Amino acid sequence: MNTPQRLQHLYWRAGFGMSPKEWSSKKKRSTQKVIDELFKNAHQASQRKVVKNGNGIESSEMAMASKKEKRKENKIRIGSHNTDWVLRMGNPDESALLEKMTLFWHGHFACRTKVPGWARNQLNTIRKHALGNFRELVLAIARDGSMIRYLNNQQNKKRKPNENFARELMELFTIGRGNYTEKDVKEAARAFTGWSSNLKGDFVFRKRQHDFGQKIFFGKKGKWDGDEIIDMILEKRETSEFIARKAYRFFVNDKIDERNVEYLARVFYDSNYDIEKLMRAIFESKWFFDEENVGVKIKSPIELLAGMIRTFEVEFRNPAALIFIEKALGQVLFDPPNVAGWAGGKSWIDNSTLMLRLNMANVLFQNSELNLKIKEDFKAQKRNKRKRKVQASVNFKPFYNLFKRENEKLLLKKMGGFILQTKGQLNESTFENFIIKNNKEDLVKTLCLRIMSLPEYQLM
Repeated sequence: MNTPQRLQHLYWRAGFGMSPKEWSSKKKRSTQKVIDELFKNAHQASQRKVVKNGNGIESSEMAMASKKEKRKENKIRIGSHNTDWVLRMGNPDESALLEKMTLFWHGHFACRTKVPGWARNQLNTIRKHALGNFRELVLAIARDGSMIRYLNNQQNKKRKPNENFARELMELFTIGRGNYTEKDVKEAARAFTGWSSNLKGDFVFRKRQHDFGQKIFFGKKGKWDGDEIIDMILEKRETSEFIARKAYRFFVNDKIDERNVEYLARVFYDSNYDIEKLMRAIFESKWFFDEENVGVKIKSPIELLAGMIRTFEVEFRNPAALIFIEKALGQVLFDPPNVAGWAGGKSWIDNSTLMLRLNMANVLFQNSELNLKIKEDFKAQKRNKRKRKVQASVNFKPFYNLFKRENEKLLLKKMGGFILQTKGQLNESTFENFIIKNNKEDLVKTLCLRIMSLPEYQLM
């Protein structure tokens, strides 16, 4: 695999593909140099601030509003956080790696909240720790207002422990099934009693509700609190293996290579759970670029959308349409299907979502109406009619400039090499009825749209 191909693969897995500008400036650089730049930019990236009145504190005007109006306003604000994040993922001026890591952890610590500011606070918390220390990330999530409310830990009290958070902490967030007992869940729940939040979403330790008694966790007796439970979980090598496997599936291949996972788990554990070292071990390994790991992962709906936005500088004049697309494709940010998050892989594709995916480029370029209906009642269909119309502007010039001097006989091959991650040979005969040759720009544009309508474009 030559350097440009390696960089394309790297940018799809560590980000959302390469913009034409990035491709032009980096295709001749060494892979290691580009990896170092990705991590450097991620550390330098600034965090978004929470929008005014978005942290759970309502203005006097909002306080007087009806519950129905409040719900509507909160829905609009969360939608704004959603579209802001997708556009940030697709913006070449933002850190691709940081946003990809944030998306990974957003799915790992799956959480649904109806309070806009709490959702944004959690997102900023994940961004802050996304490439830092895993212990600090887990602890921050355990103290996050959205997660506390989502998993009912505000109801976890000394006299009546609630096991929801303790169970998901072990089953989904850290060590995985089979590595703890029901007794461990009950004792861990006692350790997290009193961990709550106030109406602003800030962490509050309610001392009177905390169980300070003796607990037996993983066979060890002590007056353990939540911090110590997390430390004891991280002492187990099974935790590093669980996270390494999850990262491998997300960034490398749905088909697990146990030898590679074992190596990653060892690096992660020996580094005291340094997330950057885990990710460098992936991106800097020889096997990451093996042919069996290239062009084999189905893009999630968010990766698909962010990749198109990044390639063509797409701007949505009606952002609500972007959320409608997410719903139709099956992945709405801040609204996972359950605490396990999105299943990923082949679950992204069915008959209806595939048709929308294959037509997405045409929808964006032609400002057309989505012809796919998500499951909704009649009133919702009428309400969402405006959202079906996608109003977007596309800057095609940077993409065209990459190929405007290319020989027409090599054009299909060159464009395919940039747009697709798969190795298959493009057959010119399948494009003859779909291209316009009035001028070079029309030729490039129609070829581009046709390539992006291929099933292969769904892979990265």
